[in-house]
Amino acid sequence: MESLASLHPQVVHFAIALLFLGVPLRLVALTGKVPFAKHAATLLLLLGTAAAVVSVKSGVDAHGPVERIPGARAAVMEHEEHGIQARNLFLGVAALELLALALASRAATVRFTKAAYIASGALGLVGIGALYEAGEHGGELVYSYAGGPGIRSGNTTDVTRLLVAGLYAQAQVDRKSGRPADAARLTQEMAARYPSDTAVKFLLVESLQKDVQNLPGALATARAITVDPESPRWATRQASVIADLFLAMGHPDSAKLVLAPMVDKFPDNARLKAKLDSIR
Repeated sequence: MESLASLHPQVVHFAIALLFLGVPLRLVALTGKVPFAKHAATLLLLLGTAAAVVSVKSGVDAHGPVERIPGARAAVMEHEEHGIQARNLFLGVAALELLALALASRAATVRFTKAAYIASGALGLVGIGALYEAGEHGGELVYSYAGGPGIRSGNTTDVTRLLVAGLYAQAQVDRKSGRPADAARLTQEMAARYPSDTAVKFLLVESLQKDVQNLPGALATARAITVDPESPRWATRQASVIADLFLAMGHPDSAKLVLAPMVDKFPDNARLKAKLDSIR
């Protein structure tokens, strides 16, 4: 059977939404006060169960690359176990719903029909618990182990984004934790790997200033960045960064000379104007 790994993020959210709506609606239907809820619950539960079956299949297909991330295997297995448990419970719910539909066609089996619906509601509550656990562990895999971003598709561009995010995040942690040399090393690695990325170039300037405390080097690097002079985002950022470096080096007049033309060019940039006005 063809791999369904790429469908996992989409399908699993359908399963969660349908089943989290279907079980409460079944409980509401048991009160007899909302007539439409009876068959609406059945429809949601059957569709949700089908989505759960596909979710488990696609999750099993997708788990290989995630499981190979150092330290992630136990979390992957736990997520998978909860997912399988939820699927099996809702297969039982679906069977009870279909049984109730079959019994409802016979007048003599009203009591048994209601018993099947009650059993479906009770089992559905247990299933919701398992589904919640599966979803929680799935979220942990994505947000705590990076088990999805960058590696799900296998696309090299996605992997690049993952690496950039990891290098950036760890550099920020190292800087805040008092390890400037480590932060500088990671930022330099980022700059070496992605020399044409403008955002990375500015991160290198920041690292030279904060981690290495090489103000002349940071200034030279900032001035060497090629930006579109008409870009409100990059042109103003470059001017602001250069002005900050001049101020740090004790050259306020040079900072004014950099900022003034940008303020004239981009008069709506209140932050740049405020920075210029604050220089004495």
